[in-house]
Amino acid sequence: MFCETEKSVEKSSRIIMQHLNVTLVQTDLVWQNPKANRKQIGLLLKKISMPTNVVVLPEMFSTGFSMQPKKLAEKPNGITAKWMSGWAARLNAAIVGSIIVKEKDNYYNRLIWMPPNGVPQFYDKKHLFTLAGEHQCYTAGAERLIIKNYMGWNICPLICYDLRFPEWARNTTDFDLLIYVANWPTPRIDAWTNLLQARAIENQCYTVGVNRIGKDGKDNAYNGNSAVNDFKGNAMLRIADSPFVHTITLEKKPMRQFRQQYPFLGDMDVA
Repeated sequence: MFCETEKSVEKSSRIIMQHLNVTLVQTDLVWQNPKANRKQIGLLLKKISMPTNVVVLPEMFSTGFSMQPKKLAEKPNGITAKWMSGWAARLNAAIVGSIIVKEKDNYYNRLIWMPPNGVPQFYDKKHLFTLAGEHQCYTAGAERLIIKNYMGWNICPLICYDLRFPEWARNTTDFDLLIYVANWPTPRIDAWTNLLQARAIENQCYTVGVNRIGKDGKDNAYNGNSAVNDFKGNAMLRIADSPFVHTITLEKKPMRQFRQQYPFLGDMDVA
């Protein structure tokens, strides 16, 4: 089931823009230490030196990819969500990343889209990573989130393992940008790079993937390779294995022209 949600947004978000500035934040994560991660990422956000519209953080950016939700889960409007709201207002930009959330009796790997006005939207990870036992610790989401008309752009944010399932990312709603937040380990980094390119090609949209670096508490290694691909699948940016904050400008007009010239989306399978 796909869900298209339109909540109230800032007046500036209703402006039709032909470009979108997206900031990728690639960093190591302190294992299971939300306070330390918020502080560390905050220092990186202070380095943003140009106007930006969207800031993308990794998956489970406050804890690392932990299977201990009982120990680490926050309320839906907990301290990390409020931290995101504060930074979104300060930067006048949407901030997106996933954290561990408890709602009622369920735990979720929840992506939060926090716009400058502090009214969030969220997506609960659909494809839980069985190889790590994520499905035993968290409840899977059932609805895809489409951010409608943010600065004139439609955006679909997803989480890590979702990248392996092209049908979940199918561009049936005319979105312009796919975002993946991830903790994607080094041994399978080639798949990460190739699948980001594939999602861009088949959906004729920009694709942004933000991965972490360093090692987690289970000695899993991550080497970043956060990337931006254009609507043809061409690499616009790839960040090596180091802490990095980079803002890139995406242009809508050439993407729309390319879709008109090559209307492949109209021939997709509907079932």
